[in-house]
Amino acid sequence: MVLRAGENVEGLLVILSGRVRIAAHRNNDEIVVHGPGAFLGELAHLSGRPSLVDGLALDDIEAILIPPARLRDVMVAEADIGERIMRALILRRVRLIEQQVGGPVIVGRADNRDVLRLEGFLARNGHPHQRLDPDEDSCAKTLIERFHVSPAELPIVVCTNGEMLRNPSENALARCIGLTHAVDATKLYDTAIVGAGPAGLAAAVYAASEGLSVIVIDCRAFGGQAGASARIENYLGFPTGISGLALMARAFNQAQKFGAEIVIPEEVHQIDADDGDAKAFGLRLRSGQSIRTRSVVIASGAEYRRLDVPNLAEYEGAHVHYWASPLEARLCTGQEVVLVGAGNSAGQGAVYLSGFASKVWLLCRGKSLDATMSRYLCDRIAAQPNIEVLPQTEVSTLEGCDGALEHVTWVSANRPGPVRRDVRHVFLFIGATPNSGWLERCGVARDTKGFVLAEALAAENRYPFETNRRGVFSVGDVRAGSVKRVAAAVGEGSQVVSALHAWLADIRAASETEPSAAGQDGHG
Repeated sequence: MVLRAGENVEGLLVILSGRVRIAAHRNNDEIVVHGPGAFLGELAHLSGRPSLVDGLALDDIEAILIPPARLRDVMVAEADIGERIMRALILRRVRLIEQQVGGPVIVGRADNRDVLRLEGFLARNGHPHQRLDPDEDSCAKTLIERFHVSPAELPIVVCTNGEMLRNPSENALARCIGLTHAVDATKLYDTAIVGAGPAGLAAAVYAASEGLSVIVIDCRAFGGQAGASARIENYLGFPTGISGLALMARAFNQAQKFGAEIVIPEEVHQIDADDGDAKAFGLRLRSGQSIRTRSVVIASGAEYRRLDVPNLAEYEGAHVHYWASPLEARLCTGQEVVLVGAGNSAGQGAVYLSGFASKVWLLCRGKSLDATMSRYLCDRIAAQPNIEVLPQTEVSTLEGCDGALEHVTWVSANRPGPVRRDVRHVFLFIGATPNSGWLERCGVARDTKGFVLAEALAAENRYPFETNRRGVFSVGDVRAGSVKRVAAAVGEGSQVVSALHAWLADIRAASETEPSAAGQDGHG
């Protein structure tokens, strides 16, 4: 065995002689046989994470082992070779995802809210997986009987290393599949970026490519709200459009290519002064770990705004959704759905769902979509025969039984009386609030709505995007005054790197001019 699924890879192997058979771990189905001149690896080999497949030497082999750090050096130093390697690593991962090869097996019904939660977590992190329905699949029934799993304990997850989890949290699942790793508490980073959305990933790519040591922390997945967008058509350079997940996955892989360390899922809950260095920060993580860094970039984005309906929580996760991905589209195929919102995200979601649902009721509070939605989306919605726009309309009640939504009622200023429809799925695209609650204990100034103050401080001898705490910066949707667009967030993430360089140069200069402790007490 050259590779074993579930075990950390030592690096990419370039075969000089011999052959290696790559096969699925679960059923030993052959994927490919690599011979002399080929290399073994996919995206796991870029970061040293566990292999998703098995690799069996068919002959005596001779190969060159390139550890992850040296592989990244090769891709940066040799642009043409680096492009070919990166393209191959990405395409191989895409193939594993499409063919559901490698990764954990989730056993549970497709419409179970915890199944959706776990599948969504893996999909948003670009990790292959397979789902088995215990009502239909004999293998799933065998697993349940073998491990004596009661219906209340579903879903179960069987990880690649053989470990079985009963309805795990996302953090527990991430640990089981090797997605997370321990942070080096002794290392002092140049910058720590909180949030792996467009702004955070842009800052990571530019900072790492310019030689800074970078660590990125996100509590759920890379991409932020942009990663949940069905299709982005007005982003520069993509005339035919691109899904938010595909765009953010490229940025995620690009950041790794330049050596940025990415920790997902993990959550920062405190920014302290570093105990051993007055010019550094200590970031406390929910897991109990800590990160030492010279600067901090707050790019924690925004949280989805919730509908003001009393029993909303009963249906969230299984019947009330905040994004429209293939997982949700699969659930509402051939059904009527309600989508609430009037911005570009709502328009993209409505158009996407119209390809699956029999009817999309698009509810908005305003008199029309024109004031809040791009013209091309308004035109496209008007052209879809199964999308009906209901202006000046709001959802009033959600009805169902045992957590299963059955009816939705809405009221409109344009017609008398409420309207009640048989609807099992509601999609909410009604804006967002800043994800800044975790900053309450950190001494970072925010406005009355919770957005981080940074822009107004530029005139007070602060660097661009710097907050009231020196060395702490803020970019993207969480910053007061920012433009809530993907391109704007990417722009801010790239711009803040210049401010980071200036801040780091200042503290280095200050350290060089400070007298040593020995000089101060006369023993220098």
